[in-house]
Amino acid sequence: MPEPSPTPVRRGRLLRFGGAVVVLLALAGYLTVQYLTGGTGAPRCKVVSGKGDGASYEFTPEQAVNAAAISAVGTSRGMPERAVTIALATALQESGLRNIEHGDRDSLGLFQQRPSQGWGTTKQIMDPTYAAGVFYEHLAKVPGYSRLPLTVAAQRVQRSGYPQAYAKHEPDATLLAAALTGRAAATLTCEGRPDATPVGGADSVRAALVRDFGREVLQEAGADVSADGASASPSAAASASASPSPAGGGGRTVTVPVRKEATSGTGVRQRGWELAHWAVANSSALHIERVSYAGREWTAGSTDSEWRTSEAQGGSAARESAAEVRIVTGQ
Repeated sequence: MPEPSPTPVRRGRLLRFGGAVVVLLALAGYLTVQYLTGGTGAPRCKVVSGKGDGASYEFTPEQAVNAAAISAVGTSRGMPERAVTIALATALQESGLRNIEHGDRDSLGLFQQRPSQGWGTTKQIMDPTYAAGVFYEHLAKVPGYSRLPLTVAAQRVQRSGYPQAYAKHEPDATLLAAALTGRAAATLTCEGRPDATPVGGADSVRAALVRDFGREVLQEAGADVSADGASASPSAAASASASPSPAGGGGRTVTVPVRKEATSGTGVRQRGWELAHWAVANSSALHIERVSYAGREWTAGSTDSEWRTSEAQGGSAARESAAEVRIVTGQ
């Protein structure tokens, strides 16, 4: 004898239960996306593979600033690209590349480091350059870290309760590291829409460069800031870069001559693309409108935000364009 069909009341309960499950799953998916993207809406930055294999990763301007800082701190310390990849994958897992003020117990910041475990003070850990630096210090002490599986190397530093979790971020971290260390040219772009902060202008760009790369990025390279983009002598530029220009006197263009990076052994062009990609990653935060390097140019607000070829240049002009990165701000 067939079983009686569910009563209308029972069917109603089942439908309500099913609807509640769907809502909870949708909410969980939404929260996951917000966590991984930084919670600031649709991603507005993108990195693509330099190998032409179609691989790509999209992320938010907030994540871009933090990723650029992590990479810059690493290369400035002479760490190889593999170390930068490990650091980026770790930060993606621990915080979604966001500098968060909470976590498990007293964990904080990009790498969820704990003051109680000797990682530094709360203020230090919430400084991305400090947090990245202390991560690299610990990573450098791991024997053969560059030859270890990424998740093993990261776990030796982090001592996480989920040691296998870092592995899933390796493809995205690899793309970011290739671009931000400059090895993969013209592969990182952002829409560059200015954020709500009032920070901007050439002096802010110089301060951020020093913050992430150290004072040598301006002093030794002889970076100059001028209203029309003209370069000053290296000695004058070094003096100017040591202290900000008076308000309103910094101009809109930062011209950074590119030289071989002595610490990491990076060649001139790779160093140039490292600086150029750093500028694009910081475009929203620092209100950067245009970045030019090696005959290519990125412009904020363009439809596809791609690196476009600049006007045709002769041999000497082309060599000159590879010897400097020009960053034009909106104020």
